[in-house]
Formats: sequence, C-alpha cells, structure tokens
Amino acid sequence: MPLITLPDGTQKTFEHPVTVRDVAASIGPGLARAAVAGRVDGKLVDLSFPVVQDAEVAIVTDRDDDALEIIRHSTAHLLAQAVKELFPEAQVTIGPTIQDGFYYDFSYQRPFTQDDLQRIEERMKALAKADYTVTRLVMSRDDAVTFFRDQGEAYKAEIIESIPANEELSLYSQGAFTDLCRGPHVPSTGKLGAFKLMKLAGAYWRGDSSNEMLQRIYGTAWRNKEELKGYLYRLEQAEKRDHRKLGKALDLFHTQEEAPGMVFWHPKGWAIYRAVEQYIREKIGSAGYQEIRTPQIVDRSLWEKSGHWGKYREGMFTTQSENRDFAIKPMNCPCHVQVFNQGIKSHHDLPLRLAEFGSCHRNEASGTLHGLMRVRNFVQDDAHIFCTEDQIQDEVSRFVDLLFEVYADFGFTDIQIALSTRPEMRVGSDEVWDKAERALEEALEAKGLAWKLQPGEGAFYGPKIDFSLRDCLDRIWQCGTIQVDFSMPGRLDASYIADDNSRKVPVMLHRAILGSLERFIGILIEESAGALPVWLAPVQAVVMNITDRQAEFAKKVVQILQVQHFRVELDLRNEKIGFKIREHTLSRVPYLLVLGDREVENGTVAVRTRSGEDLGSMEVGAFSQTLAAEVARRSN
Repeated sequence: MPLITLPDGTQKTFEHPVTVRDVAASIGPGLARAAVAGRVDGKLVDLSFPVVQDAEVAIVTDRDDDALEIIRHSTAHLLAQAVKELFPEAQVTIGPTIQDGFYYDFSYQRPFTQDDLQRIEERMKALAKADYTVTRLVMSRDDAVTFFRDQGEAYKAEIIESIPANEELSLYSQGAFTDLCRGPHVPSTGKLGAFKLMKLAGAYWRGDSSNEMLQRIYGTAWRNKEELKGYLYRLEQAEKRDHRKLGKALDLFHTQEEAPGMVFWHPKGWAIYRAVEQYIREKIGSAGYQEIRTPQIVDRSLWEKSGHWGKYREGMFTTQSENRDFAIKPMNCPCHVQVFNQGIKSHHDLPLRLAEFGSCHRNEASGTLHGLMRVRNFVQDDAHIFCTEDQIQDEVSRFVDLLFEVYADFGFTDIQIALSTRPEMRVGSDEVWDKAERALEEALEAKGLAWKLQPGEGAFYGPKIDFSLRDCLDRIWQCGTIQVDFSMPGRLDASYIADDNSRKVPVMLHRAILGSLERFIGILIEESAGALPVWLAPVQAVVMNITDRQAEFAKKVVQILQVQHFRVELDLRNEKIGFKIREHTLSRVPYLLVLGDREVENGTVAVRTRSGEDLGSMEVGAFSQTLAAEVARRSN
C-alpha cells in the first residue's frame, strides 16, 4: 500500500502499486490528460513508471520547465522515425537535445536536401497526429546488440557494445520504430506538435575526423505553437541584428583569413571601442584601481610555475628565441603577480587593485570562431585584487556594486548569477578550496542576491562567481566574473608583511566586468541593432547642407562641435537632402543636422533624430548642450 505525497503536502494511499499516470488520474482527469511525465523522489520518470513503495510524486505537464527537455528528446525520436519511414536504408546513430532544440545524426548513401528536410518535417507532423503510444522496453546489453544488428543498425549496435555487459538498457518504441534511450519520454507522439527542422550539417561519427562523415539534422521543439513562433521571431531578429552583418554595413570592423580570429577595427568601430574602454577606465579609476601594462610574450618558466603550462598548454600560442620557449600570454594574472612582487608589501598596502586592458591570445579551434563573439586575440577589462582573507567579502561586495552600475549604464538590468565550485582538474588542497568557496557564498548571501550553484565549473585555481546578461532577444551572455585564488600567489612567491610582522601570502581575486571588450561590443551591436546610444555611437551627429550656399556655415558648425570632443561628420556631397537623410538614418547616426538658407541666416541648425523625429531649429550652442547632457547621462 504505497503512500504518495504530492508537492502540496497532500497524501494518497493506494492498495497496490500504481503508475505515475494512475496518480495523475486520481487527482483529476484534466491533469491526467495534460501529464507529460513525473518526478518520483526527485527523479524524472515516464508516466508508466511503477510506484511500489512510499514516495514523493509530482506530475509534470507542459507548463513545467522539466517538460521542455522531455519534449525535445521525444521530438528527436520522432525525427528518426520519420527518416526511417522515408529512407529505410538510413542508419540512425545519436540524437541528443541541445540548447533550444535537438539534432539527430544519420548515415545515408546520399546527402539530404532541403526538399528532403521538408518531406521529413511533414512526415513528423503526420506521425504526431497519429498519436502513437510510446512504450518503454528493458533489454540486456547483448539482446539489445542483437536486436539492432538484426535491423541493420550497425552504429546503434556499436554504441551498445561499448556499454558494460551486466547493464540492462531501456528502449522506446512508437509505431514500428524503436530506439535506444534512457528516457523519460512523452506518453504518446500526440504530445508533440510545436517543432520545426532548421538545417543540415555534417558530423563525424563519434566526433573523430578519421571516421565516416554523418549527416546531422537540427531541429527546434517547444511546449506550444506560441513558444515556437516566439523562438522563430527571435531567430529572425537575431539574423537582422547579426553583428557581423552590421559590422560590414556600418563599416565598423572586419576579419579575414590571413589573421583568423583577430579583428581589423575600422575608424568607426574603433571609436566605439575607445568609448567603451575609456568609460571602464574612468569607472575603475574612481573605484581605486591602478592601471598597469605587462608584456605580451613571457618565458615558459613563468607559465609552468603558475600552473598554466600544465593545465592550458593547448590553448597557448608559443614561440622560440635564443633556445628559449615563450608563450604569447593567454591571460594576465601571472604577470600581475610580478608587478605585485616588486618591492616589499605591507598589510597597509592591501587591498591592492591592479587593472590592465590586457591583450590576450588563445588558440581557439577555427570552427568555433565567430565574428567578435569568439576570437583568438581579445582585450579584457582585467584586474586582480591582492588582499587579506578578511578583506575578501568586502572586495567582492564592492565589485558586485561596480558591476551592476556598469551594466545598468549599458542598458542591462536582468543579470543572472552563478557560483561555480571546484573542478576535477585543479591546484590547491581541499581545505583551501573549502575556504575559497565559503568566502564567495557568504559574500553573495550578504548582498541578498539570488544565485544558482554550478558544481565543478570553477577555474583550475579557484571557485568563481559568473555574471550573465539577458539581452532583448532573451539570450544569455556570460560576461563578468570574480574568482578567489588562494594558490597562484603562493606558487609565484607573492607575500606581504602582516600586522604581526610575519610574512603571509595574499589572496588574489581575479575579476572582469565586460570580459572580452570585443565580445561585449558585439553584444552591444546586436542589442541595439547597430543604433547605439549617443554616448557610444561612432558618429554622434552629421551636419549636411541643402545647397553649396550653406557649405561654409556647415564647416563652422562641425568645427564648433568637434572642439567640444563630439564625434561629428560633415556631408557636403552634391546630393538631394532626402537622400542624405535616408543614408545617415540607415547608418544609425543619432542626430542629423540640416542646414538651409534660413539656418545660415539665423545661425541655427535643423535637428532630426534617426527615428525620424523633427526637433526643430536650435542654436548651435543649445544643440551642443543637449548633446552633452545626453552623453553625460549615458541615456540608452
């Protein structure tokens, strides 16, 4: 007689073992119809899962976040079923879920086409409409190998053969299709309907380039058609906002094969870069940081001593000179310790905050490079705080306040926080890691911030807090971080004189707010669709004449504004004023200053915004005050 405890504390007693579906039906027929899966003592299970003893049971419907992963995994099986029905000779391999969707890899004699993709999607819709029951089977490993070999599924049999012989495996069947899977899955294909196949790609079997190239079909799946429609709209907007396209259209930057993963900044793009850099420089200067500069190329011995050579060697670019091995620095921290080590430091000197806009190089795989978002050469708004253990919480608190202030100035207010703890590969004792993790957790709790735990995701030298931004398209970008490091200062011989005259090793806090400036600027471009706020816009205003009679006054206006350090351009081209206005509007220039005979006579400018608003005529001084005020308040 199992006693079932529901999430609201209600308890139900059954005279015999029951399934999760039975529990849902006992609560109400509406819940039974809406049920997708269940949780038994915290574990996700199918509706057919038998409950034979006392347990806590929750029913999962498509309103629950847990349902999305199940729906996507089940839709991957629906894709495989459709492919097998349309192309019986195709072999199935693996079909996992990914962010926003799923994929499935197939071996087939010819490349799939876009027409094939359309046919497959239509068949998936028909299979969903048929509402096939999804049934879970259990087999021994050897029986499962035989089962799939008999079906001609060599890849699936190979996967199963790598599993220990004494394990029982779960298989799921729907209609005439059966696949290997841990589950859980939806109870029937009728629960699936909000999906779309997205694209085709190649993928090596088991990720090994020496193996056969398989065909990967990507898809997306959601809980309902409204969510699917919203996702497709966001994709459409992301395509329009792609920073690589805007970078070219607005003449901001480019990349090329001769320098893969490295950015060629054009004048307008560099103006954005300098505005961001100067803003951060002012903020950290006011927060007590001292800016430094360290070498680009450093002897291998320092990287060995810091631990980076052993942990990060494959990510480094290296070079040789005079029989010595050097690394082009992938990060700044070991060099900052060298600055700290110059001269004797006292506890009165702590906390010491050293900042650098450090240019770093990392040997990222060529296939992962993506415009400004993933590069091989980037600059961090990097800093390291050398402090005592007693100062950690205060420094973390100060950093969090600074970070939220900076993000708000850039227009980001939805910030997600995660605490990442010790990874499997790490330096330092468990005692040291306990201390570091506890310090960060207590700092977050003291600030009253909501955060999630990410076990095993810390850096090899210490735990960290990561800060992620949510943009206007609901995408998440991890940018800021602060990391507690009890190991590297000692490895690199850093010390200070404590108040009892003993020599102690400082704690080192690694921190960044924007992270990579290149990546952050890419995020800003996509967030604003290239229409950056005035204080960041590469060209803040364009002065344009209607006829040649206004040319001299136009030059004078530009000179007045440029002397005040506004980024202003002059357009004296022999073009119609409507053409000029349209062109500069498409270039996302915030203010368009039009000069005709009346403006010359009155010493004014006719002001339009890029949104098409006519602000009327202003004296040049009045406009410069308006512009200065908008720049100063960093309006978004």
